[in-house]
Amino acid sequence: MTTLYVLDVEDFRPLADAARTDPAVTVRRRGPYFEVSCPGTITIDRNATGTRNAVWYSAIAAVSGGRVTRWDSSALVIEAEQDTADHER
Repeated sequence: MTTLYVLDVEDFRPLADAARTDPAVTVRRRGPYFEVSCPGTITIDRNATGTRNAVWYSAIAAVSGGRVTRWDSSALVIEAEQDTADHER
């Protein structure tokens, strides 16, 4: 399971909201964080979040079960560990 943790504050809520649009993604509260989970790859379109640079590039609190493979001005992509292992071969 790929999991992204985003602090539950007003600036970062649009990331959780954008992630919710993917039916494979589950978003729930875990302490002071949003826990964004998916059995595969998590992709968040930056345009869907409406965030500015400082917020966009500081939104990740933690990642579990995967790694960030893209984080640019267009998208945040976190691939599941098994997916990243396939790319390294």
